[in-house]
Amino acid sequence: MFARFFTFRRFLVMAGLCVFSMGGVAAAAETSDNQLEIVFLALEDNVPSALSNLDPFIVNEGIPGAELAIDDNNTTGRFTGQSFSLTVIEVRDRTSAIAAYKRKISEGRNLFVTRLPANVLRQISALPESADSLVFDISTTDDSLRTGRCDSRIFHIRPSRAMRTDALAQYMLKKRWRNWFLVIGPTEADRLYAEAVRRAARRFGMKVVTERAWETTHDARRTAQSEVSVLTQGGDYDVIVVADEQGLFGEYLPYRTWLPRPVIGTQGLVGTSWDRNHEQWGAVQLQNRFREKAHRWMTEQDYAAWLAIRVIGEAATRTARMDAQGLESYIRGEGFSVAGFKGKKLSFRPWSGQLRQPLLLASARSMVAVAPLEGFLHPENELDTLGYDRMETGCSR
Repeated sequence: MFARFFTFRRFLVMAGLCVFSMGGVAAAAETSDNQLEIVFLALEDNVPSALSNLDPFIVNEGIPGAELAIDDNNTTGRFTGQSFSLTVIEVRDRTSAIAAYKRKISEGRNLFVTRLPANVLRQISALPESADSLVFDISTTDDSLRTGRCDSRIFHIRPSRAMRTDALAQYMLKKRWRNWFLVIGPTEADRLYAEAVRRAARRFGMKVVTERAWETTHDARRTAQSEVSVLTQGGDYDVIVVADEQGLFGEYLPYRTWLPRPVIGTQGLVGTSWDRNHEQWGAVQLQNRFREKAHRWMTEQDYAAWLAIRVIGEAATRTARMDAQGLESYIRGEGFSVAGFKGKKLSFRPWSGQLRQPLLLASARSMVAVAPLEGFLHPENELDTLGYDRMETGCSR
């Protein structure tokens, strides 16, 4: 056992030396030391009205995942002579977020993991100071950030709405559940999710046969008991698709619909990058380590934060670079990949900065499938069957 451990340790040391030598003399000259500070910049979330006491609001979402990834980076860094640190900045409003970003830029920091809404992210990316920084977005799902306006210095970790709905559409096509009844919530986010649903239906040959808007009331539970069966009347359909990103009413649709049909979308069967039921490909090891650290389940945003910092660590290890420009070039290149406990190597779409990744199709207590499903092919990368492909965007890279 000792001999085996000694051989493995010697292999890691030699691998680290080889990786460092690949970076070249110029890379070593650019970096005064091998310490890298990553800034976690977050806008504090407003506590929403509780739909259920079973899922309490998480005030520090993403931060434990980032801290766990820093530990992982430093484990490897001990062999490569690199060290990583995390600075967490949480602010209350948009103005403070932009001010904090500018301040860290002025201090020479240029690697950011952000938990910011899309409008703030757009403002930050438009600043002249952003020219030399690299931002890893762990919170937005807006397709507009990945299609019409593609910022070359922003990498999106969480899957977009289009990726989520495409994953669901692939499974619906496998099941031959082609006719969809779409229920849309009252918010702008719900409207955007509904747009992604319509796009996925067209893309995979489905049909949205009926659309209904959910009318908000002060007591969603009372409305659900009396109105869901009435709301979901109107012809035949194979599945109910719900667009309720805030979770105001979607959980009340199953078992109350006019026809006995499954519920998918933002509730019921969901497309997500992480789920507490996920245990394949060594994921249970990450789940357990996170629970030991945070004393709760790992959420999708925790996973995105962990993955963003692991991307930085992986790139720094392989290139021996600790600067944003060097890391950005490698991360966007064809040779980059990172492991994410999903059975496939994860990489970024160079035209939009979106992370390619399998999506989990999960219900409340079980894993149902993993997309892309078998049979959905792509000429270059089957993960690009989820979401907007290169020719569907306005991105030129």
